[in-house]
Amino acid sequence: MARWFRSEPMEYVSLIVNEDAAHDCLADLGKLGVIQFTDLNPDLTPFQRRYVSYVKRCDELERKLRFFALECDRFDLTMESAGNVDDFIQNSTIAAAGAVAAGGKSGAQQLEKLEVELEGYETQLKELNSYSEKLTIEYNEKVELQEVLEKARRFFMTDAPRLAVSELTTGGGRGYSSGTDRSSNLLDAEGETARDMDMRFSSITGVVSVEEKSRFERMIFRATRGNCYVRFASIKQPITDPENGQLVEKCVFIVFFKSLSIETKLKKICDAFGAHRYSLPDMDDAPAVDRMLTENAQELVDSRTVLLKNQDTRFRLCQMLAQHTERWTWYVLKEKAVYHSLNMFKADVSGMLRGEGWVIAEKLNNVIDCINKAHSNMDMAMPSLVDKVPKPWPTPPTHFTTNKFTYGYQEFVNTYGIPRYREANPALFTAATFPFLFGVMYGDIGHGAFLFCAGLFLLYKEKEHDNQNLGEMFGGLHTARYMITMMGFFAVYAGFVYNDCFSLGLNLFGSRYLFEGQEDLEVEEGAIAQNIEAYGSPESVYPFGLDPIWHVAANELLFFNSFKMKLSVILGIIQMFLGTCLKGLNAIYFGEKLDFLFEFIPMVVFACSLFVYMVFLIFMKWSINWNSRMLSATCIAVDDAAWGSEAFEGEWANCNGDACTPAGLQCDGSENTADLCPLDFGGSGDGCQPPNLITTLINIALQPGYVDEPMYAGQDSIQTLLLLCAFASVPVLLLAKPYFLSKQHSTTTAHHSDEHGEEEEEHGFGDILIHQAIETIEFVLGMVSNTASYLRLWALSLAHSELATVFWEKAMLTTLNVNWFATYIGFGIFAGTTFGVLLMMDVLECFLHALRLHWVEFQNKFFKADGVRFAPYSFKQIITDASE
Repeated sequence: MARWFRSEPMEYVSLIVNEDAAHDCLADLGKLGVIQFTDLNPDLTPFQRRYVSYVKRCDELERKLRFFALECDRFDLTMESAGNVDDFIQNSTIAAAGAVAAGGKSGAQQLEKLEVELEGYETQLKELNSYSEKLTIEYNEKVELQEVLEKARRFFMTDAPRLAVSELTTGGGRGYSSGTDRSSNLLDAEGETARDMDMRFSSITGVVSVEEKSRFERMIFRATRGNCYVRFASIKQPITDPENGQLVEKCVFIVFFKSLSIETKLKKICDAFGAHRYSLPDMDDAPAVDRMLTENAQELVDSRTVLLKNQDTRFRLCQMLAQHTERWTWYVLKEKAVYHSLNMFKADVSGMLRGEGWVIAEKLNNVIDCINKAHSNMDMAMPSLVDKVPKPWPTPPTHFTTNKFTYGYQEFVNTYGIPRYREANPALFTAATFPFLFGVMYGDIGHGAFLFCAGLFLLYKEKEHDNQNLGEMFGGLHTARYMITMMGFFAVYAGFVYNDCFSLGLNLFGSRYLFEGQEDLEVEEGAIAQNIEAYGSPESVYPFGLDPIWHVAANELLFFNSFKMKLSVILGIIQMFLGTCLKGLNAIYFGEKLDFLFEFIPMVVFACSLFVYMVFLIFMKWSINWNSRMLSATCIAVDDAAWGSEAFEGEWANCNGDACTPAGLQCDGSENTADLCPLDFGGSGDGCQPPNLITTLINIALQPGYVDEPMYAGQDSIQTLLLLCAFASVPVLLLAKPYFLSKQHSTTTAHHSDEHGEEEEEHGFGDILIHQAIETIEFVLGMVSNTASYLRLWALSLAHSELATVFWEKAMLTTLNVNWFATYIGFGIFAGTTFGVLLMMDVLECFLHALRLHWVEFQNKFFKADGVRFAPYSFKQIITDASE
């Protein structure tokens, strides 16, 4: 945990390597993943870099591999995994068909061999695809022609004679067209009849998409003004589109017309809609039609055989590619990363390359050994050099060594901002406080158990999900699996504290209270529960959590509100004070004396004077036996049964009258509490009656020096002193640091001219003062507003409990006494609303509120969040990111 508290120490190093061994050096460094290179050629464009040609070759290989992946997707083939990334990195040389090559080949030779191999596969696949497209077009044409022939013959054999008879019977048109002129009387009847028998209509047949059918028909009607006759017949079997391989529904059409101009229009319309036109023989020549059908059917069988053979060849090729594409892709990514990093090196001396970068300090020796080993394997005469470079710039990157458990919490913090180099890491504390505060808001044994089981299920499936691409949402759940488990655990824990399970109290250890008539189930309205054991004794306290009797008490809501509100304030102030203390630890670690003396200390004084003191008063009020104190200021008759009661913690004095206080003070009935209380703390209660803490805290500022209901002696003086300390800390926080910074600034600029120096000093002091004023206002007002913000712990817990109560009472209790069917329906409603509202929406709501409490209320006390994330040159990270 100590290593997680502050980021890993970094060293800025310079590497000088031989150009011939540079590839091997970078290949070995990529396996380590502990160095982040700095670009030493920022003035060069990407196309002016030394190894740009190699990067382009890798880009071309990536393009080919993406092409292979798309082709495999067309056959619904699953890419075979290349295995574990760590195993691949250790054995990542490539040979034919993705096997591990024999050693001794350089990276450039392996890359060239892979290029030749992939080029061959790409050429072969493209040729097969081109041939497949041609075959598909030919096959589709024959299928469409077969359908056109069959549909046209059926039309001429069945529909056409029926339509002709219908027209002649009604004395209508002549031929097949409904647009024939019926008013010509220029010729005699015999000549007219002869010409009618010989008159024939022209026709166009073809195939059009079903989606375009309506538009196609409408366009024909409008273009020809209705002077044509159109019929459609659907093709039962979908036809494959040769361009994208999708199945398309099509239908056969036949258009009859009697005009050359209409024919021209129809052809243009067919071309516009992508309709395929086919020429048919004379439908009256039945033998010719049958012969054409037979020949086309045979050609169709042959075309289908060739097409299936082509498809089988492509499928087998894609099967082989699917086995190795991912491994090839990983290798290309590795090589591309090597050459991209080499482009950041500078060639100061011929044959040598120089690079610089940040290295994790404890891994520096590993880097040196790695580079020396690469040079020794190449038998280089000139040794390599790795040396530290003391530079104050650039800002060291921030890196934390995490594991499966801590990774999720670190990403949780990094989403808000990267911690500054060696700054206190909020994730260390977030790992404990975030699931705990979530549990405070979501506290319920039953609901928390569901969430806890969901987390356990994610942990059970951990290994299975590690190597899968789960997508953004499920990938996030997998990353947060330990966080979800902890959230469920603390929700169950808080549920036991609240004694709340689906809004019901659990009498696990037996209630310490008993209503009169409870044993006979005859409790009257307004009855008061009595403690079955002596007040204050260990037996009178419920062993863990709250007594279940509170869930049936009339003042249940009042009690739980008071308890949860105080608990929220206590937790909030403790967490905010912890954040303030971390600010002091950062100041000590970085040697910032001004920040420690004039920021941290005034902040602690202000926080302790008002807010930590509030927590002290809450605990003090809880720890005092108010029954005993109130009894000490109560007049009791000597002959009363209460005289000598054990409820009073002190010794009972002798009473010389009829009625006295336990301290022996005689009463005549005119005394008030202050007169009878023996404590003499002042105020109206004199220390013998419990105070209203909210009023007490408000009066610290509104009525300094006076406490109406004190709890201890000298409370008024102590609160006045604390108020003065709080007021005094504000100007110190505001002015002290800018003053001393301006003094330091004036000392460093003493060599300038007086006028120039005064301008710089005034300008610098003004900027510092404005910044410090913002810091002061943010802290002072933030302590007040942030404390109120922590009341969301109470509000969310109350909302969760009340919603669970409503769902139980309205969905279950109202149906239990009706009948079994109503109970069945009621349980369904109860389960549905519980799952949708409390197990889904409320989990998200509590998660977001806990997130806000950490990002705003806790982290703003110390967290700068302006660090630079360590981006190591790591093959594992590069491959993992690309796979996602």
